[in-house]
Amino acid sequence: MTMDEKIKRINELYHKSKGVGLTEEEKVEQAQLRKDYVASIRGNLRSQLESMTIQYEDGSREKVSDRRRRVEGEKRLEELEEKEKLEEQEKPEGQKRVDTSEKEQSGQEDLTVKKKP
Repeated sequence: MTMDEKIKRINELYHKSKGVGLTEEEKVEQAQLRKDYVASIRGNLRSQLESMTIQYEDGSREKVSDRRRRVEGEKRLEELEEKEKLEEQEKPEGQKRVDTSEKEQSGQEDLTVKKKP
């Protein structure tokens, strides 16, 4: 079934649903056709975006797909750092990590602060 045929069928089912209603089989068919349609649109848009290039003011260029991956990677890194920060705050005082700058200043080799008994 071509995309035009799918769109025509989606519209037929829509108009029937507003008139007499749909059977369970038709509802399932309508949901599947809509899902296929949305997947096709997303795929087409993704293909178009991946073929585009951004040119910055300094003359450098970057593919949209490369930029998307870079930005997503930066977001994941920020999320991981935030998660680690929250986990660190939840640890008991004696188990907290020492920042690298504090470690260098104190001369400690171990990253954990140990409580004295």
